[in-house]
Amino acid sequence: MNIMKQTLLTCILSLPLLTLSGCSSTPKNDYDLNYDFSQLKTFLQVEPVQTTDPLSAARIQQSIAASLTTQGFIQQDEAADFIVTYGFRVDDKPKDSGFSIGLGAGSWGSSSGASIGTSVDVPVGSDSAKIQTIQIDIVDPQTQKLIWRGSDTFSFDDGGEEKAQETNLTVSKILAQFPPQKKP
Repeated sequence: MNIMKQTLLTCILSLPLLTLSGCSSTPKNDYDLNYDFSQLKTFLQVEPVQTTDPLSAARIQQSIAASLTTQGFIQQDEAADFIVTYGFRVDDKPKDSGFSIGLGAGSWGSSSGASIGTSVDVPVGSDSAKIQTIQIDIVDPQTQKLIWRGSDTFSFDDGGEEKAQETNLTVSKILAQFPPQKKP
């Protein structure tokens, strides 16, 4: 019975950690393994051809310039070491499944017990929650080939200051992984 209690207690204590880890977004990236990123010093930014959301496009473009400049890269109007372009999209935030599982354990005096239960929630709230995905591409100007790509998402309900801050944070998180660091 003690092994069962320990296993159940371990499961109960680890659930909050799993829940917390699901709340934060981690940027994803991929890159050309054979490219020498150490030679890159200057960048040229190219904006998307057409967008239906010029406010988001301008925020992303400003955030990219600020983030790369903070990292020591120099923005140029032409003839740069690498080209930066980006894309973004907004999707409706998926609804929660409404299904949850609960685990419990307890003891009272010399008795102890464990239980498992389920519940189904009814979603409450508006359909206005959105998710914005930002993708940043780094291209070699000589070959016009993609050498690095990073992306991440964030949730928002309304635009304005909060969305602008989330855009800045998301772009910074993505570009914090550029240039890639080779592991020894």
